[in-house]
Amino acid sequence: MGSIFNLEGKIAFVTGSTRGIGWASAQMLAQQGATIVLNGLSSPDLLRQRVDEIRAIHDTDADGLLGDVGNPAAIKEFYAAIFKKYKRLDILVNNAGIMEDNLLGMIGLQNIEKTFRVNVTGVILNMQYATRLMERSQSGSIINLSSIIGRFGNAGQIVYAGSKAAVIGVTLSAAKELAVKNIRVNAIAPGFIDTDMVRQLPLNRYDETLQRIKMNRIGTAEDIAKAVLFFASDLSLYVTGQILGVDGGMLI
Repeated sequence: MGSIFNLEGKIAFVTGSTRGIGWASAQMLAQQGATIVLNGLSSPDLLRQRVDEIRAIHDTDADGLLGDVGNPAAIKEFYAAIFKKYKRLDILVNNAGIMEDNLLGMIGLQNIEKTFRVNVTGVILNMQYATRLMERSQSGSIINLSSIIGRFGNAGQIVYAGSKAAVIGVTLSAAKELAVKNIRVNAIAPGFIDTDMVRQLPLNRYDETLQRIKMNRIGTAEDIAKAVLFFASDLSLYVTGQILGVDGGMLI
């Protein structure tokens, strides 16, 4: 393609990629020639539609894996399928996650366990399996999606903040462990991004949050996808263990 972001010949697995940041990231990687393995949970029809869109619009191969990143058995099946078809993996984007807000006194054990199972255990297990494939070529890039809330916290989001702070911790530790294998591990901490989760906020909270952004606009899924592309491409070959805030100057 002649692009500095050229990903031709690369295999990329993007979790939670039928909408929002995951879908934008999958398209961004596909645009640069990567073969994309999509993942969704709630809608087999939408997953098939997204696979067809990648193939038609970006002229690259794509597959879809239906399953829950909070289910260890499903994650194991994901990588068995990837290995069976491609025998390798070059890029993992750990995007899938959930957010269920509640004040400290109202948090239930089920909410804690569910959030950490998806947002933390799922990330770790995906990294574990992905690393086994990446070791075969002694190269790879793992990109974990954290959050500005995981870095700075937010009232009413203790469980979500804890899970996303954990993503930062596992990213930093994995980067130290995997650098000798030439596998890079970085994280992105999005700020206030125009996704389905944000659109569900009450209008007063939406407006209040928007006013705290120095660039005076909400972020887009494509803003995050551009950071994903940087970490996936050879432009970041000497970058690992970094947490990149993409938040429009929200907390400077």
